[in-house]
Amino acid sequence: MSENSARSVTVERTSTGHFVATNIRGGTISFGTGSDSEFTPVELLLAALGGCTAVDVDLATTRHAEPDAFTVEVSGNKVADELGNRLTDLAVTFTVTFPDGEGADRARTILPRAVKTSHDRLCTVSRTVEIGTPVTARVEDA
Repeated sequence: MSENSARSVTVERTSTGHFVATNIRGGTISFGTGSDSEFTPVELLLAALGGCTAVDVDLATTRHAEPDAFTVEVSGNKVADELGNRLTDLAVTFTVTFPDGEGADRARTILPRAVKTSHDRLCTVSRTVEIGTPVTARVEDA
């Protein structure tokens, strides 16, 4: 593994049911149990799915035209069954419009391919979810 391949965040508890994740660049995002307006971990996963593909699609299309609107809706169903708690029926839906013009016509043409390429190859988040990656949980001595 090269040193550029490692990714990490640190999650710290700020109070009962409230946490802050910090990345190595110092960015933070707060989240919690859903008792207030903060995102829940499940909502963060949905945001990561949509955000990862949105970045790919944005890069591919906006080199040709700036969109008039760019929205990504991500949905799924939370279930609890013999496999435990999980999400099923995950769907990422793009609604993107471009103005009139030659560059915008190219962007509209590229859009479906960009979404497919992101889903099939580029988006680390959706590829990880679809392929399935083991997660190790452990407790270290403080």
